Amino acid sequence: MASLSLQPKFSLHPNNSILHFHPQNKPQIIFFTRKVKIKTKTKCSSIDPQQQQQKQRESFTRKKKSVTETEKGVDPVGFLTKLGITHKAFAQFLRERYKSLKDLKAEIFTRHLNLQEMASGFEILGTHRHKEHRVDYMDWAPGARYCALVGDFNGWSPTTNAAREGLYGHDDYGYWFIILEDKLREGEEPDELYFQQYNYVDDYDKGDSGVTIDEVFQRANDEYWEPGEDRFIKNRFELPAKLYERLFGPNGPQTIEELGEIPDAETRYKAHKELHKDDPPSNLPPFDVIDNGKEYDIFNVVVDPAWQEKFRNKKPPLAYWTETRKGRKAWLKKYTPAIPHGSKYRVYFNTPDGPLERVPAWANFIQPDAEGKQAYAIHWEPPPEYTYKWKHTAIKPPKSLRIYECHVGISGSEPKISSFNDFTEKVLPHVKRAGYNAIQLIGIVEHKDYFTVGYRVTNFFAVSSRYGTPEDFKRLVDEAHGLGLLVFLDIVHSYSAADEMVGLSRFDGSNDCYFHTGKRGHHKYWGTRMFKYGDLDVLHFLLSNLNWWISEYKIDGFHFHSLASMLYTHNGFASFTGDLEEYCNQYVDNDAVKYLILANEILHALHPNIITIAEDATFYPGLCEPTSQGGLGFDYHVNLSASEMWLSLLKNTPDHEWSMSKITSTLLGNKNYADKMLVYAENHNQSISGGQSLAEILLSQGNDKAPQSNELLLRGSSLLKMIKLITFTIGGRGYLNFMGNEFGHPKRVEFPMPSNNFSFSLANRCWDLLEKEGVYQDLFRFDKDMMKLDKNEKVLSRGLPNIHHVKDTNMVISYLRGPLLFVFNFHPTDSYERYCIGVDEAGEYQVILNTDERRYGGQGIVKEEQYLQRTISKRVDGLRNCIKVSLPSRTAQVYKLSRILRI
Repeated sequence: MASLSLQPKFSLHPNNSILHFHPQNKPQIIFFTRKVKIKTKTKCSSIDPQQQQQKQRESFTRKKKSVTETEKGVDPVGFLTKLGITHKAFAQFLRERYKSLKDLKAEIFTRHLNLQEMASGFEILGTHRHKEHRVDYMDWAPGARYCALVGDFNGWSPTTNAAREGLYGHDDYGYWFIILEDKLREGEEPDELYFQQYNYVDDYDKGDSGVTIDEVFQRANDEYWEPGEDRFIKNRFELPAKLYERLFGPNGPQTIEELGEIPDAETRYKAHKELHKDDPPSNLPPFDVIDNGKEYDIFNVVVDPAWQEKFRNKKPPLAYWTETRKGRKAWLKKYTPAIPHGSKYRVYFNTPDGPLERVPAWANFIQPDAEGKQAYAIHWEPPPEYTYKWKHTAIKPPKSLRIYECHVGISGSEPKISSFNDFTEKVLPHVKRAGYNAIQLIGIVEHKDYFTVGYRVTNFFAVSSRYGTPEDFKRLVDEAHGLGLLVFLDIVHSYSAADEMVGLSRFDGSNDCYFHTGKRGHHKYWGTRMFKYGDLDVLHFLLSNLNWWISEYKIDGFHFHSLASMLYTHNGFASFTGDLEEYCNQYVDNDAVKYLILANEILHALHPNIITIAEDATFYPGLCEPTSQGGLGFDYHVNLSASEMWLSLLKNTPDHEWSMSKITSTLLGNKNYADKMLVYAENHNQSISGGQSLAEILLSQGNDKAPQSNELLLRGSSLLKMIKLITFTIGGRGYLNFMGNEFGHPKRVEFPMPSNNFSFSLANRCWDLLEKEGVYQDLFRFDKDMMKLDKNEKVLSRGLPNIHHVKDTNMVISYLRGPLLFVFNFHPTDSYERYCIGVDEAGEYQVILNTDERRYGGQGIVKEEQYLQRTISKRVDGLRNCIKVSLPSRTAQVYKLSRILRI
């Protein structure tokens, strides 16, 4: 397999555990083993070489502190020490994993130059246009005996474009290589230059200049060489021929005695000067020899400084070599593309079990099988004038995330699959107007069945063709960046679809190409295939896939879906008590853990602003800890318990029995990692996976019609606002909302499937509800102001809240976050006048958000003149001061310290 040298260069030494960049010209310190004599006034002592080496190292360390992570120190159990956790079995497991990871990296470096090359397989695998009028195809199929590319460009012939084993088309690791030469048009002559190159992209409108290769090379020589300087370039054998003739020719010495004594350099130099003293002036470089009077260097060759500066300023005539490249028009005039843009193709294998055809694993545009037709890849090589030109630069990640989760296919109002262009033009402006700063896209990577919501991925490098082309998706991402929105991708590397023709299952006819064999190769309940994370080529595929989406589509981050499926051989379907033994026993897939560590190390080294989010129901220890301290290296983790809690309370618990303590403890999650938590009241699972959204439960009372009474409407909208506000403000630095839930979308999502006769009636969003006055417009107005609260007051990035007031009897919760005070009254009937809440700072507190305001669909019980409250010097809730507030039932208020009183 070919090696790539990519810039900037970095390496990961097998003895190091973290990724770091190396300066290109950094001097290295080398210690030599030798004995050193130390002379003193009294005696001469011998120092042991090892002791001397140790002293030299210590001296160097004192002079200059190390700048790399490795020199700072790597602690495989560092996060356990930081958290004060003592567990011998798990600590030993972390140490063994660290050693195993070093061995894995050492194995990687036996085949790859560095980890950047390991994660850049997309640059050589798949189909790629080569500058020398050809297309190269490369794929991995170790179980195949014969490989060919078949498609409409060659009449689906398995013999026209093939690579046979042993004929430079198959290496020892199972990578097949096929070259497809462009066809010379009738009447055209082959290129004069054997390695003639064509610039297909930049100079796509440039034809043949008419200048021959000889003329270009002559101009290059005339510019670069001085007159007479190229004498020995043109006649490179003149000097050795003369020397040979002088020594071994018929007039040369026949014996050693005849050869005589060879004069010294000074004598020969003076003889040369005497011989050429009458030569005319020359443009050749004026060399001369002088005597510096040094024993070790009797004669030095020196040169005129002016000529030396002139020589150094000369640049190689590379511009002329570039000029030999011809443009796209010249290429199309002379050649017919081997694979025209838009061609359909598959890869053909001959295996021990017989011939088979597959969709190439690295293809970037796929047409899945529909209506009984076979799947095929589409060669995507549009003319440069039709490729998308990026207009906006990458966005710096914000300190807090307000994520709008989307599915492109259901984003329209009509009962059909929406496109990338529809989403770009209609949904992105709504997301910006709603106040979110990031979008998270699900179902983007190609998948065979639409009703799987994109979670049974078949082709990992392809955007789903049912929404549009790769250029359409680039436009979506670029326009989102132009609006100041980050773009996250829901990535599924925890399993793969079991489809064979269009997916990776039995790709080369064997059962263990990308996946484990036997039961371990299949998900326990979902019927999907489980990756073989310990295989270098599988790692090469998955790591390159992550880097591909960033390099090609400028994705800003990844949401790693369902990590529990890959972290354990039981796929996460087991009881967890929280004992660390459960995270280091025989059911943990250590190869999968090492893959996640490698993925985070490489992504954060290559793309420092990338954001990775872990979705793990078991909350594996160290998810968001640095990899150098024994962690997995994620930036955020998802609190999956919050949404489950809200669903359980709404469906199974009467309003007056809600536990305030349970609500706060569930929303906070693990306090050690609360600042790196992404939380949501509901996501697509509640709307898509056969369930109901919170709005459907609260507002529609189990049917698709409007609420039956104002009382039910008030209860539903009040609880929905309170649930969102407390979930948004009490958790970590990230919040997520699924498309449409910001205005209480009344209908669930149901994808077309056999059970509903493939109906699209519920596979859309009712955006028209925002144009009508009523509960949906009120809920959207509140959600918009809630997002504005974080934008203006930096709520999510202020650190963890101080939860100082939790009363289960009164059903009141209050907490402080910076200068903000949040107060919630979940009681279904009881309202409180002049309710005492403790605060730390004495001063005036102003209401800046009230869920009961009329513009949010509330009753407006608390009037604006009651919005300003002055503190009382009374110790409440363990704090020095307090304020007395009005708390109507099922309402919440946000106060801001507007003025500090100094006493």
